[in-house]
Amino acid sequence: MSTSVRYRIVPLDPHAHLFDIEMTVARPAAAGQVLRLPAWIPGSYMIREFSRHIVQIEAFAGKKAVAISKLDKHSWQAAPVKGELTIRYQVYAFDLSVRGAYLDAQRGFYNGTSVFLAADGFESDACEVDIQPPAGKAYDRWQVATSLAAVDTHKKTGFGRYRAANYDELIDHPVELGEFERVRFTACGVPHEFVVSGRYRADLKRLAADTQRICEWQIRFFGEPAPFDRYVFMLFVGADIYGGLEHRASTALVANRDDLPAPGLADGEIGDGYLRLLGLISHEYFHSWNVKRMKPAVFTPYDLNREGHTTLLWAFEGITSYYDDLALVRSGLIDDKRYLGLLAKTITGVLRGNGRTKQTLADSSFDAWTKYYRQDENSPNSIVSYYTKGSLAALALDLHIRHETGGAKSLDTVMLALWQKWLADGQGLAEGEWEQVAEQATGLKLRKFFDKAIRSTQDLPLAELLATQGVSLQMVPSESAADSGSVVDSIQPAPSRPTLGVKAAADAQGVRLAQVLDGGAAQAAGLSAGDVIVAIEGLKAVDLDKALARHKVGDSVKIHAFRRDELLSFKVKLQGTVADTCRLCLPAGAGGWIKS
Repeated sequence: MSTSVRYRIVPLDPHAHLFDIEMTVARPAAAGQVLRLPAWIPGSYMIREFSRHIVQIEAFAGKKAVAISKLDKHSWQAAPVKGELTIRYQVYAFDLSVRGAYLDAQRGFYNGTSVFLAADGFESDACEVDIQPPAGKAYDRWQVATSLAAVDTHKKTGFGRYRAANYDELIDHPVELGEFERVRFTACGVPHEFVVSGRYRADLKRLAADTQRICEWQIRFFGEPAPFDRYVFMLFVGADIYGGLEHRASTALVANRDDLPAPGLADGEIGDGYLRLLGLISHEYFHSWNVKRMKPAVFTPYDLNREGHTTLLWAFEGITSYYDDLALVRSGLIDDKRYLGLLAKTITGVLRGNGRTKQTLADSSFDAWTKYYRQDENSPNSIVSYYTKGSLAALALDLHIRHETGGAKSLDTVMLALWQKWLADGQGLAEGEWEQVAEQATGLKLRKFFDKAIRSTQDLPLAELLATQGVSLQMVPSESAADSGSVVDSIQPAPSRPTLGVKAAADAQGVRLAQVLDGGAAQAAGLSAGDVIVAIEGLKAVDLDKALARHKVGDSVKIHAFRRDELLSFKVKLQGTVADTCRLCLPAGAGGWIKS
């Protein structure tokens, strides 16, 4: 079958972080072919203007140069030509995140949104890409990992030609290049592979076995067969990194190398770092159904030239954030108590942010482009996360449905109804349609619930709803700055501690205030985010908690801090910690919803 557009991509100069891309349009537009690079990537709702990384672009008809001019920040137009049009350009690739492109002498990675121009008028046509290795013996052991369909590739390395049914499919299969380890497994009959790059020492067989359990539970949850023929996990490990981005048959992940399971890890042993990684894996895999197939109507199809506003991100990111941890329990990787510990931390994180009193979940979803993905020092005071509060709204909806139907129905019922709808029509969901499906599937009138949970800033009635499952919730003052919530055998209120009402970070000069929270002692005294506290009561500030522990709630303390290069003095009246830390108590036999 012929293709209208062909691409060839080569790591041109790994040391300069440059990919060389050649694009051929077989039958370019008679008036001059328009070419565009996406402004954003699906799953990450922020205009990123990937075109800024194109460092050189030229056009040819055969060997003859063709004029090419820029139309706007991400569009070009070539002069009219007879026959094929070839565009050659270089892309600077030095973004270690999962959203862009990266290249050095150790590794290459790219999303199609960063490197492949779209040819106007040919977006629905089939296309091919020829993936080539860097030149030189130093790269003889490089391989390719991608979920793109192979056409003619090297059996061992994977370099060669791949095919996509259209441009949307082309850019939805990221590519990993380099010397990496690969481990394979099958989940419900579907081949999966896990590719890990970066330096590490880990038990990849254990990683594959645990991931297999997650995948099989999720496939069976929605119902076999899976919506893909094969699936690829691409994980890069390093230091102090974390994140993932879902695709239709793969996911790109970055995580701390120490979060991988260590060799010799005992069966069933899962440390906090590894648990965090498994939760990330579970989250991105669940997106294979919830947002890659089922999605808001505004994303059907994606318009990658401009923002696509929707109030429904809570339903796709928040509900996925609810099920990612549930899948770990329901697949048998962790127990109920470990799950409730994760839930307690989520509840604590949401209730500590004053932004929840100012922004609804619907608005948080709509404003993702300008607020959630562009956070600053004031964000805890002004926004709420559609991920974390969205996951609590999903929990509340699940428990509400279970209680009102006597356990006959649940959020599971709604998700399966949504999936069956997508299988039937393949259409995106209009702004009010998600709620309509929920009501139809459960037989409940849910408007009041959604008005409160999604369209108001009222706190969710989690204590009352968890009590219907026998789980006790109580908010208490934190025991230390590191106390982010927990599950306990019995709830014992902690005494209030003196606090400044800040989030702090270490600094070479003292303690840097990363965020100053609304209504706190620091804000009342005039301290600001970015200030560096150098002394408290005349003593060098090193550990904020230890320094404040020598005082009582209500004490006034003298604080010296640098703001930029100016030394300022503040008199701060210490406040007490408030009841903002979640304790969950799970009696024997309670919490039945967790596993089913």
